[in-house]
Amino acid sequence: MNPTLGQRILRWTVLALGYVFLYLPILLLIVYSFNSSRLATVWAGFSTKWYGELLRDRQILEAAWVSLRIAFWTATAATAIGTLGAMVMTRFRRFPGKTVFGALITAPLVMPEVIIGLSILLMLVSAGAALGIPSKGMVAIWIAHVTLTVSFVTVVVSSRLQELDKSLEEAAMDLGANRLKVFFLITLPIIAPALVSGWLLAFTLSLDDVVIASFVAGPDSTTLPIKVFSSVRLGVSPKINALATLMIMAVSVAAVIGWWLMFRDEQRRQRDMQLALQENG
Repeated sequence: MNPTLGQRILRWTVLALGYVFLYLPILLLIVYSFNSSRLATVWAGFSTKWYGELLRDRQILEAAWVSLRIAFWTATAATAIGTLGAMVMTRFRRFPGKTVFGALITAPLVMPEVIIGLSILLMLVSAGAALGIPSKGMVAIWIAHVTLTVSFVTVVVSSRLQELDKSLEEAAMDLGANRLKVFFLITLPIIAPALVSGWLLAFTLSLDDVVIASFVAGPDSTTLPIKVFSSVRLGVSPKINALATLMIMAVSVAAVIGWWLMFRDEQRRQRDMQLALQENG
């Protein structure tokens, strides 16, 4: 049954309102980053001086560098651990404690970040000295962020592994490849988009976290979200708008590049499959 003209107009109107609700605040933030006024909400003319002020603010730049380093290593570690957890959950049908293992893996998805941050802090205070790990600092934030993000990576990679055609791996093993070689040559390239998605998700969650990092951050490890949050308490500065605009641009460029690389790989894979079918035909 074809929708009527009124139904189509209603659908497009709801869709447009949804996009306006999501992206109009971001657009306004970008526009006001070029505001010459010291008041972030009062337009006084076009200017780029706040970008210069931002680049001369040493505290914000140091906090950004700390956040980027923590987010990179968090995403890398969470992707490695989450991939192993996903392999265990999808490839081992039964083993003692699988239910408990799955519950522990997915617990951070539903657990409040306040509880996670406080638990990590208490653990590092009580056991950190024996393990040689400081209770506060970049290492403590990294441990807390890996604990938070590994469950997200596990869920993303598990969904891709469940859709994987196991006959491809079985065919490779029938031809003489061992399990390790099958994983690196067959499984890993197929689930690569899920790994990239999990890595980017973990990177974003770590870069955006305030609550957990506030429990375990030290005086020399203030992350960018904590710095922004503390500065916003005194009023929104146009420098914060400029910082947010630069981050939006960086994320957009990274997303476009990632989409293009994945699209190119998918096109190449489809072309190779068509060539293989033509040769077999």
